[in-house]
Amino acid sequence: MTTQSESQNNTVWAIDPSHSEVHFKIKHLMISTVTGTLGKFEGSITTSAEDFSDAKVVFSGDANSITTGDEGRDGHLKSQDFFETEAHPTLTFESTRFEKTGDNAFHVHGNLTIKGISKPVVLAAEFSGIAKDPWGNVKAGFSIDGKINRKDWNLNWNAALEAGGFLLNDDVRILCEVQLAKQN
Repeated sequence: MTTQSESQNNTVWAIDPSHSEVHFKIKHLMISTVTGTLGKFEGSITTSAEDFSDAKVVFSGDANSITTGDEGRDGHLKSQDFFETEAHPTLTFESTRFEKTGDNAFHVHGNLTIKGISKPVVLAAEFSGIAKDPWGNVKAGFSIDGKINRKDWNLNWNAALEAGGFLLNDDVRILCEVQLAKQN
């Protein structure tokens, strides 16, 4: 249980969506990579440590905002073959531990929920620093990188290739550039 004095020492940082990006990458035809973007998301980090070593991350994204630059592919990703966005419109991540691994490096342990299935993941995070913008707002930056197996979340659709192999790789890379705004 958090005491009143502990909660007063916590700092809340909200994701600034206009200065943040959430992408995923997957191998296609075993020869190239397709990039997708999550267009609508929100989240926050709560910490009492200046170096974020005790941070708690909460993130949610609108699965219907996934885009890849191809309307047909985007529609397929939202269908029952993949994200089933009608039944599962939200993707979430909630950290369980923020592990400092270097001066500006962390492993963020947490639960990623896709299609109502929650699985533990570990994401690498690099702290880029803190700066004040021209309007006096305090901002912090992180670069996040990780890899998941899409089949862990029943994102199973695939097609066999005539020459062998499959249309889509099972591994999906997650890449995020996140700017946080310190809340008062």
